[in-house]
Amino acid sequence: MCREGNRNFSVAERQGIPPEASLRTVAWPLTSMLAIQALVSAAALTVPVFAVVAAADLGVPARWVGAYVGLIYAGAMFSSVLGGVLVLRFGAVRVSQVCLLLAAASLSLTATAWLPAVVFGALVMGIGYGPPTPASSHILARLTPGRLMPLVFSIKQTGVPLGGALAGVIVPPLVLAYGWRGASITVAALCVLTAILLAPLRAGLDADREPGRRFGGNPMSPLRRVLADRVLRRLAFLSFLYSSVQMSLTAYLVTYLVEAVKLDLIVAGMIFATAQLAGVFGRVIWGALTSVAVSARNMLVIIGFLSAVGALVTASFAPGWPLGAIFAVAVLFGATAIGWNGVYLAEFARLCPPGQAGLLTGGSGFITFGGVVVTPPLFGAWVGFSGSYSSAFIILGVLAVLGAVLMIRTPVTGDRGMSGA
Repeated sequence: MCREGNRNFSVAERQGIPPEASLRTVAWPLTSMLAIQALVSAAALTVPVFAVVAAADLGVPARWVGAYVGLIYAGAMFSSVLGGVLVLRFGAVRVSQVCLLLAAASLSLTATAWLPAVVFGALVMGIGYGPPTPASSHILARLTPGRLMPLVFSIKQTGVPLGGALAGVIVPPLVLAYGWRGASITVAALCVLTAILLAPLRAGLDADREPGRRFGGNPMSPLRRVLADRVLRRLAFLSFLYSSVQMSLTAYLVTYLVEAVKLDLIVAGMIFATAQLAGVFGRVIWGALTSVAVSARNMLVIIGFLSAVGALVTASFAPGWPLGAIFAVAVLFGATAIGWNGVYLAEFARLCPPGQAGLLTGGSGFITFGGVVVTPPLFGAWVGFSGSYSSAFIILGVLAVLGAVLMIRTPVTGDRGMSGA
């Protein structure tokens, strides 16, 4: 963003898109980015959904699904940092197509039911999971008027919980019909089909690519730039805490409901899908409110405290709880723990220098994904040590409160380039 007099200009406005432009201006790019994120997310969450069934065939406890998720995000940490540079050279659509194909390859490896292949497949999934976020940020920051950025980015980020909802709805029936290996192959085929369907969009959306761009320099430079900026650094560490809560919920909800609350896989999958759909609506609602009524800083604080409430109530689930109550808590927890990302990314992009949103978002992704690498495996380890899912969910509530407090202590900041450390 830049400032002229008392008026702020977004990257889109400086490139000739008028501030009065509506959502129609970005509808097609937004839809494309939404589809990409939804399919990559569905692919990444396919194994956590059927983990309780596949664990016996693989010879590992179901709680080890946290380690699988951690491996995904270990790969995503590094691919996200490189994603910004890859997008500038090859274009956001091309990079996204490759990511979908990597997700398909990962699920194909999982379908072998050979544990080393599953482990390697998790890393492959992670490599494909990281770049779509900087890719979509690059396109939408370029095309979206500044006043619409919170809403547009929130809609774009609904692709992640939409993918989770898709996994929660279709994977359990696929497992019952074809086994968990057949479910893996089916979702892999959907990823390949989507990558093919994206091909005609490349000419328009990748027109700003720089084929001659070199990969020289420090690949961790985007991360270093984020850490050197006081406000971006705090936002990035907020994302570490909130992503820890989000992905621990996502990784363990189905297993928790089946093993501790004694629900069957279909019902647990529907509750999982409900939480993901609540995250979809949460992202849109929080983004819309941030566009018209509440600052991004205050919204992120509110989301953190409500997420903590959701985590603490989830910790109290037990066999015999009314299903309606469990679904209601899933709505609260999903809308907040899964709903924060769009507001965060829009605020982060708003505070980046013009043309740098994709590059620096990739740098921040290293920290965001770090929360997922660390926390879900620790969640599983704690459950194994203590024998209690409830205490693990209480810890998630504490992390959400810490994130809200961090945001409270972050100064209100107007549109700017990079601030000093």
